[in-house]
Amino acid sequence: MTSTTIDTLRFATAGSVDDGKSTLVGRLLHDSKSVLTDQLEAVQRVSADRGQDAPDLALLTDGLRAEREQGITIDVAYRYFATPRRRFILADTPGHVQYTRNMVTGASTAELAIILVDARNGNVEQTLRHAAVAALLRVPNVVLAVNKMDLVGYGQPVFERIVEEFAGHAAELGLPSFTPIPVSALAGDNVVDRSAHMDWYEGPALLEFLEDVPVGADPSDAPARFPVQYVIRDGEVRWYAGQLVSGSLRVGDRVTVHPSGEGSEITGISVLGTEAEVAYAPQSVSLRLADQRDVARGDMITAGADAPALTQDVRAAVCHLADRPLRVGDRVLLRHTTRTVKAIVKDLAGAAELTANDLGRITLRTAEPLALDDYAVSRRTGAFLVIDPADGATLTAGMADLA
Repeated sequence: MTSTTIDTLRFATAGSVDDGKSTLVGRLLHDSKSVLTDQLEAVQRVSADRGQDAPDLALLTDGLRAEREQGITIDVAYRYFATPRRRFILADTPGHVQYTRNMVTGASTAELAIILVDARNGNVEQTLRHAAVAALLRVPNVVLAVNKMDLVGYGQPVFERIVEEFAGHAAELGLPSFTPIPVSALAGDNVVDRSAHMDWYEGPALLEFLEDVPVGADPSDAPARFPVQYVIRDGEVRWYAGQLVSGSLRVGDRVTVHPSGEGSEITGISVLGTEAEVAYAPQSVSLRLADQRDVARGDMITAGADAPALTQDVRAAVCHLADRPLRVGDRVLLRHTTRTVKAIVKDLAGAAELTANDLGRITLRTAEPLALDDYAVSRRTGAFLVIDPADGATLTAGMADLA
C-alpha cells in the first residue's frame, strides 16, 4: 500500500552515564524547533541561575530522568517531535547496566538505535552491551554517535579509532552494519546542522540521517499472520477479531488455523464495522470463515504456503526482566501474541540461572504447540514473554531462534 501522509520513525537512544545522551536529545529537540517556549524559558532561567552562559539543553530531559530514577524499576521516557519530512517517536532509555531491561523495552519496537560514545573514553563495557541488545533485538539500523568531539579537538584519528574498534565488536555480535557520526551535542556539531569544525567528515548530520533512513518494510508485504483475539457470535455466524500483524487477507483466500491445522476460506472481512474485500497489516479486523471451525482466542490464522513453524521446543535469545531469578526446571507460562501456554525451562545454555538484566539463551518445552516465526524474520510473531504463573509477573522477554 502507498500512503500520502508523512511516515514515522521510532528510534531509541542508549549510552553510558555521562556520555552526553541528555544533551544530545535536548539538542535534537531544541534545534529541530520541537521545544515549547515555556520549556525553553524554564531551561534558560535555571541555566542562568547556575551561572551558565548558554542554556543547558540536558535539562530538557534530566528533570524527567531524575523522577524516573528514584526507584530500581524505571520507565522508558518517550519523546515525540517532527520535522517537515518525518515524525519521530524517541525512546530515551537509561544507561546504567542495571537498567538493561529498560533499553530492551525501548528498543523492542525501534527501527533505529543511537548508541552514544564519549570520544574521550571510547568504547566501554556499556557500549558493547548496548550493541549486544541492538543485535539481539534485530534493530534494523544502528547509529554510532561519537560525542564530545569538541573535547578531543575534533580529531579525525580519535573518531576513526573508535569506529574501527566498534566495528570489530559489532562483527562478533552479529550486528550487520552501523552508521558512525561524529558529533558534539553541547556545541551542536553534526546533530541537526553540519559541522564547520569537521570538514574531514563527509557524511550526514544526525537529523539528516534520521530523516532519510528507510523506514522498515511494509508489514502488509510479509506472510499473513492473524492471531485471534476474540470470538464474536452473531446468531449462527462467528466472527474472529484481532489485529492482522503482517501480510494481507482477501475474501476468498484459503487459510489455515493453527495449531489445529484445519483449513477454511475467508467469506467476510469487517474493518471498523464495514465490510471489505481486503485487509492489510496492521489493521484491526474481524474475519468470517466458510466453515464452523473450532477457533478460539490464541489460534493463529495464516494464508499461503509460508506457514509458521509449529513447535513445542522453543529456543530463543532472552533478556531477563524480573528481580526473581529464572532457573532450569521452573514451570512458567509462555505468552506468544494472543496465546498463553504452560511451559517448563529445559536449558539456560549452561548458566545456573538468569538474574535481572542478564542476556542469555533459553530452551523451553511447551505443553501445547505454538505457531512461531523466527524473530529474525518477524519481530511481532517471533517474540514472546515468559510469565510467572503464580502472580502473572513478566519474567523474561524472548526472541525465537528457530534456525
